[in-house]
Amino acid sequence: MQTDKPAMTRPVPPLVLTFAATDPSSGAGLQADILTLASIGCYPLSVVTGITVQDTLGVDSVMALDADWVNEQARTVLEDMEVAAFKLGMLGSVENVAIIAEIVADYPDIPLLIDPILTSGRGDELAGDEIQDAMIDLLFPQASLLTPNSLEARRLAFGDDADEEDGESLDECARQLLALGSEYVLITGTHERTNDVVNTLYSEKGLVRSYTWERLPGSYHGSGCTLTSAIAACLAHGLTMEEAVAEAQEYTWQTLQAGFRPGMGQYIPDRLFWAREEEDAQD
Repeated sequence: MQTDKPAMTRPVPPLVLTFAATDPSSGAGLQADILTLASIGCYPLSVVTGITVQDTLGVDSVMALDADWVNEQARTVLEDMEVAAFKLGMLGSVENVAIIAEIVADYPDIPLLIDPILTSGRGDELAGDEIQDAMIDLLFPQASLLTPNSLEARRLAFGDDADEEDGESLDECARQLLALGSEYVLITGTHERTNDVVNTLYSEKGLVRSYTWERLPGSYHGSGCTLTSAIAACLAHGLTMEEAVAEAQEYTWQTLQAGFRPGMGQYIPDRLFWAREEEDAQD
């Protein structure tokens, strides 16, 4: 219905642009990023880097999108809208890494958060040595924050032969990764053999803070995507990096605690847990 009244001007929520591959199960990848960003009050913009065939059990195949398409998607929205943060997930190819590095280099004041996804939860290879090397050379020097799990941190810092499992080795991983140019590194401890999950934030000054969380039973599909997207959302709302990391972990833990198992594989974090709590309170 048309009207002569001027449209109401409403505040624009913070815009966060995520580069990631699709996940038809919505457990991880682009769909997980979108759910997380929206849940924390941001407006998600998305660039598809690839298409996956996967479910809650694992990834069967990946088709990387052509780098020109990645470039056109990103440049089009960036010329139209002002984003508050970039979040990178699975990028799919060396060519995509290179073109995304060029894109984000044109926006040096926008925080760049990288979830360096190397394998799926089942262990399916998602980023070979060439992609890893390209990320290290082209993207890590521009990063505001890297969020590897402990296995990824060792592999990125020491190569495929890394097998150390003591805490000091993770400190050294962080030093190695920070030396590549990132401002902060958050190493998550889900894969460590500890009673609780310990996540550790580092900066160029060294250890910033360790965070201890109750280890929940089961395994979860997309917890890393959720955490990094949540940090991006908190930064977009104006929090400092340390504040954003703390708030995002609390949010992520709540999504895991409320997680559900829709298929035959891993649990899915419930990014809209707060909405279910409100519904339960009304019943």
